Amino acid sequence: MKKDLTSIFDLTQKDIKDILKLTYKLKKDPWKKQELLKNKSVGLVFQKPSNRTRMSFETAAVHLGGKGIYMDPADMTLGKREPVKDVARVFSGYVAMAILRTFSHETIEEFAKYATIPVINGLSDKCHPCQALADIFTIEEKLKDLMGKTLCYVGDGNNVLNSLLLAGANTGMNIVCACPKGHEPDQDILERAKTIALNTGAIISITNDPKKGVKNADVVYTDVWVSMGQEDQKSSKIKDFQGFQVNAELISECKKKPLIMHCLPAHRDEEITDDVIESKNSIVFDQAENRMHVQKAVMVMLLENKA
Repeated sequence: MKKDLTSIFDLTQKDIKDILKLTYKLKKDPWKKQELLKNKSVGLVFQKPSNRTRMSFETAAVHLGGKGIYMDPADMTLGKREPVKDVARVFSGYVAMAILRTFSHETIEEFAKYATIPVINGLSDKCHPCQALADIFTIEEKLKDLMGKTLCYVGDGNNVLNSLLLAGANTGMNIVCACPKGHEPDQDILERAKTIALNTGAIISITNDPKKGVKNADVVYTDVWVSMGQEDQKSSKIKDFQGFQVNAELISECKKKPLIMHCLPAHRDEEITDDVIESKNSIVFDQAENRMHVQKAVMVMLLENKA
């Protein structure tokens, strides 16, 4: 495994399998590695506020015997008050690991380049690797296998979908992207996912028709239409995404009852209706919990690899 996790590109297929395997062990025994961060700290450098990302990483650090030190957007103006490369080298002398939640993906790449400690992408505008790893773990946990299963992502081709494409392709899980025209995922990532899929048997496809997209879905997944920092695009996006709401009518188009996923926070009755997110097939909150377990596994692998 590489020194950092900046995107799914940093992981081999074996790395992903090892992360999933370790996650099962750590979920069963949360304190299994409690000496790994004893008397050490983890730095959380956030340009965006958070709920799950902060709580899951800080809790994981405690389970590993350490402590999370949170730098909020007001405290940490990466690249403005001082250069990213300077902050990376300073942090390397203070903490055992850094988790970044940023706007620009290039910020994370630059930080990782100059840091001598492991760096984890907690979210960037391009990738959300920890979310995607938690998602595939949750699906495997519920369906027992990923090979040949189909996830249909309905909505914006954002950082979550970019990472799901790569995670699905690497594990043999089919990914259907049901996005409005002009809101498809990153073209380079889509093509690279298709290339990976040639070796794993996964099928990667894209459609602008959500009803067609969900037909054979084992899992239907959605995310907010307007991400943090895109508030000025809200009116145009709401218009573009008409017909892409995950509601009872759309779910009725599925040949079987699919699992329902959402990475949260949810804008209820916008991209997903309240009745669907609260339905018995919803695994949204299992998915949220599993962020902590998967991220803990990633932290362990990076720290032990460094050691």
